[in-house]
Amino acid sequence: MSTLPLAVTGSTGRLGGRIARRLAAAGVPQRLLVRDTTRAPELPGTTAVHATYDDGDAVREALTGTGTALMVSAAEDEHRVEQHRRFVDAAVAAGVQHVVYTSFYGASPDATFTHARDHAVTEQLLRASGLRWTFLRDNLYADFLPDVVGEDGVIRGPAGEGRVSAVTLDDLADVAAAVLQAPAEHAGQTYDLTGPEDLTLAEVAAVISAVTGRQVRYHPETLDEAYASRASYGAPPWLVDAWVSTYTAIAAGELAGVSSAVADLTGRPATSLAQHLAARA
Repeated sequence: MSTLPLAVTGSTGRLGGRIARRLAAAGVPQRLLVRDTTRAPELPGTTAVHATYDDGDAVREALTGTGTALMVSAAEDEHRVEQHRRFVDAAVAAGVQHVVYTSFYGASPDATFTHARDHAVTEQLLRASGLRWTFLRDNLYADFLPDVVGEDGVIRGPAGEGRVSAVTLDDLADVAAAVLQAPAEHAGQTYDLTGPEDLTLAEVAAVISAVTGRQVRYHPETLDEAYASRASYGAPPWLVDAWVSTYTAIAAGELAGVSSAVADLTGRPATSLAQHLAARA
């Protein structure tokens, strides 16, 4: 492993924070790029610096003197691709050698899920940059699935009978920490990161019911119902499209399929939804 510190973005978030804590526990020096240094996790061997994806100069300065950068994808934003472009340009200018990017399962220019298209563009930016790269293509977070249950105990969305191989944040963090401690071994690799099973949303509802005791069911909405039910939030059209297309991507079969990557990279099986819910309880 390089003696240069790792640059880690997203450490105040749910995924980046988990990764930073694992790296700190392993004794890996880190430079944490954060929007607000007062919110940065206080971990041994870390230094927090102010740098956001909106400020390419600040990112370049923060990345200078680091060898490998963890690029956690920016928050959902209409201009996220441009933010990612600034980060990649800054990494090149700063002399970074390798970027490990948290992408999305099935990233493609014609993906049904609109954000997966943004990830495909970002992957192409990294391929064309001259940097070494590794892509961690995360499926939907299993941690998020209980949050889509309405107050009435119903999961609503136009997912039909499609399946999703959701993966836990802890599994993703374990994979990322392993990759970041030996990045050269993973250069040029794309890893599809999933749970150990792919479930329909009806099956997701059944698992939540069985583990938590709360009665949950799935209602397969039509597209019109999906857009109407989300209109009340007052979100911009691009964000509503993203929400709805999460479900239509499941319906299209684009989030199905189980990968062995979590087990291959961590040496243990991926965590099932039932196991995750039981541990959370």
